[in-house]
Amino acid sequence: MKRKSAMVVGNVLMGLGLLTMVGGVGYSILNQIPNLGLPQFFAHGAIMSIFIGALLWLAGARVGGRERVADRYYWVRHYDSRCRKNERHP
Repeated sequence: MKRKSAMVVGNVLMGLGLLTMVGGVGYSILNQIPNLGLPQFFAHGAIMSIFIGALLWLAGARVGGRERVADRYYWVRHYDSRCRKNERHP
């Protein structure tokens, strides 16, 4: 797959994952309101959709090439031995 099409597919998967997660959280919140009369059968599916959305997001990040952790993050910069300047690497 070409780089440009991989980026597009990755962005689509990440967007679909985001929509799935937001929809699952929204339905879970709306399901708590008894006046709406939403079926309880879909409540577990809404919670599961949060995890499915996260998997879609991660798959999109992997396909689009955004899965690498940047060195600007505090934890990586201060506690990962690969990023320390004062230690020698073997």
